[in-house]
Amino acid sequence: MILLDTDVAIDTLRNYPPAIVWLQRLGTTPLGLPGLVVMELLQGCQNRQEQSRVERFCSRYSLIWPDHADCQRGLADYVAFHLSHGVGLLDVLIGETAVGLNEPLATFNVKHYGVIPGLKTIQPY
Repeated sequence: MILLDTDVAIDTLRNYPPAIVWLQRLGTTPLGLPGLVVMELLQGCQNRQEQSRVERFCSRYSLIWPDHADCQRGLADYVAFHLSHGVGLLDVLIGETAVGLNEPLATFNVKHYGVIPGLKTIQPY
């Protein structure tokens, strides 16, 4: 499985050609959306039409939530890195969700995610 970060999900929602081609090349590779990514996408909606579009988009993917251990590691990472590296709370929890599953996170945000121990990231396109 590959988890999609918010930036990749936004590109897909906007039908950005490199994102669409990348997804097509994955074939039957399972994809997941961290629940916190879904919440970030919904937070960006300006009206009910946009929200409905995001909801339809998200329904195509497995929804993955952090478990207790992910949150514990996320807290430790946040304490360790939010001041020194500017890592955000949601980024830490999204990253630790991928770590907990031992699955890669497709993202372009390598600056913040690079400090999370054990996280595998892939730059999709």
